[in-house]
Amino acid sequence: MLPLCPLFSSSPAFHSAGKLTVLCVLVAAALAPLAADAATARQAYVTQEVYTQNHPYAAQLPQELFTKMDKMALSPFMFFRGTAHLYHKDMRTVSSAFLTSGTSLVWLDGDMHLQNFGAVLNSAGNAVFDTNDFDEGAWGPFNLDVYRLATSIQLAAKEMGVSSADRDSLVRTFAESYSKKMTDFKGSDEELGYGLSSSNTSGVVQDTVNKVAGNTRSSFLGKYTTSASPRRFQSTAELIAVSSSTSSAIATAMSSYIGSIPASKLPASANYFNIKDIRLKLGSGTGSLGRYRYWILVEGASSSNSDDVILEMKESVASAVNLSNQNTMPASVYNSHFGYRVVRSLKAQTSYADPLAGYASMSGKAFFLREKSAFAEDFDYTLLTSYGKWSTAVDYFGKALAKNHALSDKDYDPNLISSSVDKAVSDAVTGYTSAFKDEVMYFAKDYAAQVELDWQEFVKAKNAGATLY
Repeated sequence: MLPLCPLFSSSPAFHSAGKLTVLCVLVAAALAPLAADAATARQAYVTQEVYTQNHPYAAQLPQELFTKMDKMALSPFMFFRGTAHLYHKDMRTVSSAFLTSGTSLVWLDGDMHLQNFGAVLNSAGNAVFDTNDFDEGAWGPFNLDVYRLATSIQLAAKEMGVSSADRDSLVRTFAESYSKKMTDFKGSDEELGYGLSSSNTSGVVQDTVNKVAGNTRSSFLGKYTTSASPRRFQSTAELIAVSSSTSSAIATAMSSYIGSIPASKLPASANYFNIKDIRLKLGSGTGSLGRYRYWILVEGASSSNSDDVILEMKESVASAVNLSNQNTMPASVYNSHFGYRVVRSLKAQTSYADPLAGYASMSGKAFFLREKSAFAEDFDYTLLTSYGKWSTAVDYFGKALAKNHALSDKDYDPNLISSSVDKAVSDAVTGYTSAFKDEVMYFAKDYAAQVELDWQEFVKAKNAGATLY
């Protein structure tokens, strides 16, 4: 793997003239032709890490892990989606020329990739393009999110037939967009109300936002439930009836979930959370396959069948970010409850977050709950069928990530992160934007090559019958 220069905030050269930054970029440029050869064949390591990560769930949902391994075998991008743990372990030995005290403590999403974005109708009633998964949310250096999203651009764009030179250009566009937006946010409160909407986007991102306007609750409920009264979930291969003991345990956990929602956010109806049906949800996502995920149908705002609400109750575990930055985020921040960590990550990084986001415990496991929104659309990168469409989209990804980081600093809770992350990133990058773009590009290019080789070794091991969970 191509090493990046281990610079630290104490380096006077970095702060005065940036000479070490330039030197790092020059070294990276010299080594860039060797990037594809820098990947290391490590089948035994990859197989062991996949096993270690997934084996804890083998007893509870083995069929989900079988599905996960099949999904990960489809492509390098899908493998990348399912192995955030590998990425973060690798990042233990990778630094950045742009790490300072202010850029080293950022509230991360932790699992940045193209398919953790989409459009949703937020609590202010606006359709926005934003991050939609915060399972790995934690604190760490800002480059962990930047590098991971950049690598996903490399992998997905290659899958779609984009040339190597154009992929490098796309990553540079993404990095420039991120850094410029951070500079826009510096010294202002713009991030507090910033959102990517239909009015300030174009292309596939705008199309994704516009689709939300065509959604209805009735069509959403009709997709997953029966129209009988009282409404119930349909019986499908992905919606499995639960045992009476599980149903009872979830009903008991609902009281602590409701108690985790701020009183000002609670629905007016006293019967809003009355449970009508519960199902085990299978097949959703990639990295989280193997963990329990339940869908809970509740009464909603009235006794009418038309405004029922589906809650998603998802098992939460320790963040993969801990593998690269152990103990950076004190457990006291989330009361040692992994579900609460996800809630806080969601609220820190999004404006007008889901008011029903909360957490609970059941059978010794932590869970995160939120509404399964009827007004949401996932981003589909396979619609990016030209370089122009890709270039437009990655610009918005840079802006969205910048918003996440800028919003989650002292703007969210100065008692947690007291600094201005947008100022810190802007100060570190200003004057060296070209160097920053190069650093991100070289990392993404190199690490994508490592992911591709890891994927090949994983597929070989899987086909040879290796025990993966």
